[in-house]
Order: sequence, then C-alpha cells, then structure tokens
Amino acid sequence: MNVSSFIAKRVAFNSQRTFSRFIIRLATAATALSVAAMILTLAFVNGFQQAISNKVFNFWGHLHVQQYEPDKSLVAEETPLEKNDTVYQILTKTPGIEHVQAFATKSVVLEKNKEIDGVLFKGVDSSYAFNKMQPFLKEGKWLNFNDSLYSRQILISQQTANELEIKVNDTIHVYFISPETSSSSVRSLQVIGIFKTGIEEFDKSFAIGDIRLLRRINNWQHNEIGGYEVFVNDYQKIDSVNNLLFNGANQLPGAWVSKSIKDIYPFIFDWLSIQDVNRNVIFIVMSIIAIINLVTCLLILVLERTRMVGILKAIGSSDWNIQKIFLYHASIISLKGIAFGLFVGVGIGLLQQYTGFIKLDETAYYVSSAPVEIIWWQVALVCAGTLVVCFLSLLLPTIFVRAIKPVKAIQFR
Repeated sequence: MNVSSFIAKRVAFNSQRTFSRFIIRLATAATALSVAAMILTLAFVNGFQQAISNKVFNFWGHLHVQQYEPDKSLVAEETPLEKNDTVYQILTKTPGIEHVQAFATKSVVLEKNKEIDGVLFKGVDSSYAFNKMQPFLKEGKWLNFNDSLYSRQILISQQTANELEIKVNDTIHVYFISPETSSSSVRSLQVIGIFKTGIEEFDKSFAIGDIRLLRRINNWQHNEIGGYEVFVNDYQKIDSVNNLLFNGANQLPGAWVSKSIKDIYPFIFDWLSIQDVNRNVIFIVMSIIAIINLVTCLLILVLERTRMVGILKAIGSSDWNIQKIFLYHASIISLKGIAFGLFVGVGIGLLQQYTGFIKLDETAYYVSSAPVEIIWWQVALVCAGTLVVCFLSLLLPTIFVRAIKPVKAIQFR
C-alpha cells in the first residue's frame, strides 16, 4: 500500500471546511483557465493561418512561373511567353506539384451606367481549377468556354458589383487599356458570376475572364500566356518545390522563373507569422499564472498541515515520503484543472467551429467569423505539458517540509 498516496487522497477529498479549500478551488480554476486559453489560442491561430492561407492559395496558386522581370511589380501585366511543353512537363513531373494552369492579366476599366472601376482582368482557360474557388462564389456560376472564339462572360467581385450596382446576367462594358499606346479597346461582356474572397486586395483588384480574349486584345499568338499558376499538394513544401524549379534538378529553362506566392503577397504571410508570436506570449503568460497559483496553493497546504508533518516525522516517516503526500495532492489539483480546462477549451472551440458565434470585421481580418482548427495531438500535448511543468514546479515548495522540526510542528497552532 502506498501510504503517501493514501494520505494525499484523504486530505484532498476531505469535506471539512478549511481556508485551503478556497485556495485549492482558486488554483484549480487558474489551471483550467490556463489550459483552456492555450487550447483556444492554438485552435484560433491554426484556424486563421489555415483559412487565410487557403484563400490566397486557392485564388493565386502556391507558385507563379512566368518570365523573369526584376524591375517589374510582382502583380502586374506579364510579358507573354509561348505556352511551352517542356516547361509544362517539368512542372507536372516535379515532386509535390498537383496542378498547373495558365493565366494572364491586363488592366481594364469596368463601366456600367456611367459608373466606372479599374481592375486587373485575370484571363484563364478551361484548365482553371474553379473547384478550388467554389467557396468564393456568391452568385451565378463559373465561365463557360464553349464559344470557339472566346467566352463573352466575366466574373466580378462582390465589392465591384456593389460599387457599380451590377447584378448577375447584367451586361457591362470592359475597356482594355494599353500602357504602351495609351489607347483602349472595349468589349461588352455578361456578368456570369459574383465572387468574394474576403481579402480586399483581391476583391477590389480583380475580375476573371477568358484568356483567349486577352490574346485577341493584346495581339498575342494563340499559344502565348502570361504564366502558370502552380498548386502543390502540401503548402509547407512551397519553398522546397520552388528551390527545385529555381536551381535544382527540375530547373526551369531560359526566361522562365518561379516565384512563391509568399513573395508576391508578403504582408499577408507576415501578418500570419505574427500570430505565432501572439500564441507564444499567451502560452508563457498562462503557464506562469498556473505555476504561481499552484506553488502558492501548495505552500498554504504545507503550512496548514504543519502539525501532520510533525507527527509523521515523529513516527519515523522520511522527508521524501511526506513530500510525496503534497505532490500527490497538488497533482490531483492539477489534473482537475486540466480536465476542466480541456472540457471548456475544446467545448468553446467546437461551438465556434459549428456555429461561428464569434464574428469579425472581414475587411480587417479577411474572415467574417473566427476560424477554428482543433488539432488533437496539440491538445494532448498542451494537457501533458501542463501536467509535467506543474509537477516539476511543485517540487520546490515541498522542500519546505525538510525544514519542519517535529517538536515545534506538533506544538504549531
């Protein structure tokens, strides 16, 4: 029979009202709060990074492969390149790449009822992965490429539609601007769909149409494109795949160059990286709160049981056996706090995941409700890590037991 464990359980589950009971409840609540806060922090940080990254990737792909132009803006009209079978084969055979699609962009002015708005017309073809964009489609449908010449349809953002008072199936005038000649060509296109990514930089700047129309406007050859959007099967492999295309075994030829979407929109990913810093700060603060409360609680328990310690020493119990009594007791408090924190943290996370009751300003946070992603191994690691840290931190106050003298302790009031 483990005497230390037996005594610890008797002390811990004693129904007698004492001052330490309030302190124990306070320590349990502090531990529960810390664990719940850490679980929710992880869930929200994971959710934000996953949701916003997916929005960027689904709209623009993970990598852009196009002509190398060092003095040109990363988001601008591209210099055309011939659709190259060699390049396409390199991309499709590179490990980690799952999809490749052609694109091109051109500055345009949209006009409806004498209201105008300037955007970039993003030309795509039938290989475009509209399924990845499906969550963004608010009204209408995607482009139809059945016309042998070019599709006379266009997709615009919800923001543009609201500004110009455009509805699905309306016909608008699209003026294609030529920077070289300062001239423009106009086409009447039908608004076939309205999308909303929630990322203002996309919603205010882009419309989507047929790349064949851009070729016709730009006097390009039938096989010329602005570049390729490349999707990888794991976004964490973006840099490694990019390195393969840049100077590795699958190096691109001639004027072709690969750029990570993180380099094109660094401010978005820098903002997401800041979430990791916030997460670490919350973890440190919550850990300190839990440790301070548990250490304080254990010191009070030791002081309150000074006479018990004296009696146990008087009958020959070792210091370590007495220390284990308080360690067992504190471990019970920690486990209760962790269990409550686990229940509250996961409960709130699941509630947010299924109801979205925490709303956000989409213009500031790119999402309308706080996204949540609960990764269960992280939850288990938080609980196990909290228990280990708390147990190690509780070793120090139990050393106070060694300083207690049996005679004085028995006389202690």
